[in-house]
Amino acid sequence: MNVKLNSNLNNNINILNMDSSNIINLSQDIQLHIGDATKNNIPHKFTTIYFDPPFNSARDYRLNCNSTIGFKDKWTDTNYEKFIQINVDKLYDMLTKDGTLFFHISSSCMFIPEKILRAKFKYVEPIFWKKCRSKNNVKTKLGSVVDIIFKCNKNKKWKFNLVYQPKDETYLKNSFKNKDERGNYALGHLVTEKTKKGYIYEITIQEKTFNPSSGWRIKQTELQKLIDDNRIHMPKKAGANLYKKIYLHENPGKPCTDLWDDIHSISQGSEIRKYPTAKPIKLLERLIQISSNENDWVYDPMCGSGTTAQAAKNLNRKCIINDINKDIIPIVKSRFPNNNNH
Repeated sequence: MNVKLNSNLNNNINILNMDSSNIINLSQDIQLHIGDATKNNIPHKFTTIYFDPPFNSARDYRLNCNSTIGFKDKWTDTNYEKFIQINVDKLYDMLTKDGTLFFHISSSCMFIPEKILRAKFKYVEPIFWKKCRSKNNVKTKLGSVVDIIFKCNKNKKWKFNLVYQPKDETYLKNSFKNKDERGNYALGHLVTEKTKKGYIYEITIQEKTFNPSSGWRIKQTELQKLIDDNRIHMPKKAGANLYKKIYLHENPGKPCTDLWDDIHSISQGSEIRKYPTAKPIKLLERLIQISSNENDWVYDPMCGSGTTAQAAKNLNRKCIINDINKDIIPIVKSRFPNNNNH
């Protein structure tokens, strides 16, 4: 977030007129810029941009009750829309053709940003981040447990890397109970559910013939390959279905979906909060990993405590982060204690 706590937020849009700029080298290929993000002249296009602006939440944020580190997030809708539009226009031009802009917003404040993003980008897809568990301290409203991260792309040929969400411990304990010479395995469906028809054919294995009335999920040639490779689980009960073997050592996890419920906010994790609205480093690592490769450029125009820079360094990406608030300099530097210099 790049709005200072002592800024005059009765006229929020005026913060865009600040043009001070300092560059701090945090480590090799990691830089911090201090100044107005909409006026920076950075000679790079970025594969990944993470934009975590003020949310228009009508709240004040502080690191703690005794701290001056934070910002006011109080806007008129008109000023907020102008603020977001100016930034999105700038970031669009800074993005590579195959790059991704991630726009982070609360679910309750998503309307204005989504309207702007869908008018600007050809492809906009929401990621639903379940940031915390149930809320026990709300009495007059529904507990807010989901943030929206809009994944925005200029065209369909964006850079994308499949990542896996960690294996669920309950699933591991209950599913991989079978074992053969290869190892423990779970059972994967081969027969189509009864509400629709699959591939219709019969097949014989170990002198038993199988011909499910609803059909198979895969073609006969694919099923035969599984049989030849001893990847079929034979049922002990007469009339039961065939299953394929899904081995534990070959299963990296669940391919990442658009619901991220395995990364919790800092308040429910083990990280130490360095900034009022800091996001967990695992969240930034996943966003960067999905959308870029090693040595690609990453950018965060409103970096707060610098989580994006640390995540980029962990994943061997080059990174520039920016913030308008000079107070964040020592906070960001604390993430790079052995490398930062002016």
